[in-house]
Amino acid sequence: MAAQQSAEQSVTALSGEVVDHRFKALPPDAEGLTVGALAAERRNLFTGGFTTPVLALSAESVEANLALLETYAERHGLAFAPHGKTSMSPQLFARQLEHGAWGITAAVPHQARVYRAYGIRRIFLANELVDSVALRWLAGELDADPDFTFACYVDSVRGVELMDEALRAAGAVRPVDVVVELGAGRAARTGARTEADCAAVADAVAAVSTLRLVGVAGYEGEVPDASPERVREWLRRLVTLAADFDAAGRFTAMADDEEILISAGGSAWFDAVADVFAEIPALSRPVLKLLRSGAYVSHDDGHYRHLTPFNRIPEEGALQPAFRLWAQVVSRPTPEQAFVNAGKRDAAYDLDLPEAQAVRSGRDGSLRPATGITVSGLSDQHGWVRTEAGAELEVGDWIGMGLSHPCTSFDKWQLIPLVEADGTVTDYIRTFF
Repeated sequence: MAAQQSAEQSVTALSGEVVDHRFKALPPDAEGLTVGALAAERRNLFTGGFTTPVLALSAESVEANLALLETYAERHGLAFAPHGKTSMSPQLFARQLEHGAWGITAAVPHQARVYRAYGIRRIFLANELVDSVALRWLAGELDADPDFTFACYVDSVRGVELMDEALRAAGAVRPVDVVVELGAGRAARTGARTEADCAAVADAVAAVSTLRLVGVAGYEGEVPDASPERVREWLRRLVTLAADFDAAGRFTAMADDEEILISAGGSAWFDAVADVFAEIPALSRPVLKLLRSGAYVSHDDGHYRHLTPFNRIPEEGALQPAFRLWAQVVSRPTPEQAFVNAGKRDAAYDLDLPEAQAVRSGRDGSLRPATGITVSGLSDQHGWVRTEAGAELEVGDWIGMGLSHPCTSFDKWQLIPLVEADGTVTDYIRTFF
């Protein structure tokens, strides 16, 4: 509860930020207002002076997604530390904490610094941290705040050596909690590749006073040729590793009532994580089963629409895509081609191109489906649009597009209107990338 209250209190200052040229698409006549004052005006996205392109985030979809993962985690006995790299938004972090999140996951030191600036009390860093400057900052944060909880990966003996050296040089008082990362296979990303390698890393941690082993973790999304069977097989290896470490007395630096941390779970296989973590045997201490999925907060209309586990378990609910990018037709050179004023600087394109979904008439504001309209390519500031015979589209019309991959959608916008179904803008989501 303390983390929730602190985060909530710290994000209120964001409403005092002044609207100016830094924030694209916001109404020019709003310059000089605070974000809070602009939000209080409850302007309409289409008639309130916003310029195109403009990215909108559905208020209803965000709320539904937050509630769904809260319910899912509770139902399956999971703690939840959603990966903050998706949005890098303190406002959304606060909402996630309100909806039961244990803490927030980070990938790099900069993200952790943002989290701390906005009151996040529990951070799980899903990476090995060997940057001596970052470790000095971390030591200072831990020593200054006894309520700050932090854990990160270790996956190599050399990494342990570098962490120990930096923390001793920083005069760290509190040890840094670490979890041994089990790699998802030889062709996977980070992580110790074998159980013997994991044991060697754990031995290295036990040999220093600046680190404390508190669990094991990994990322099942990197399992080669991933299938439900392969993913569950790797997750069982992770659980067995934790049990073997416990039986060998590797968690004796922890108090008897502290929880052994076992963590996995991206946005594609959290159903498998829930299934296998339900099988964790009784250990010498309680277990914190920590899920880290992050893309759920906005979901998408491409990559995660196809990958979400809710496709396999529809009885558990369904996530809702929350992003829509609105761009205006600025050129209609042929009956088969049009161009809009949004491109790579505005839309995610690393996994899929935007999906044309709706057209708002530039003449009368009426809405219709984007039938026969396809985004075929992106330049830096233009979207290439292909139109089939009969597709009604003219210069001045707005095209609403669904996006694929939340992580590379959020990072292109510093202030994103949060919009209700009728177009009313109720808030502005600040990001820090």
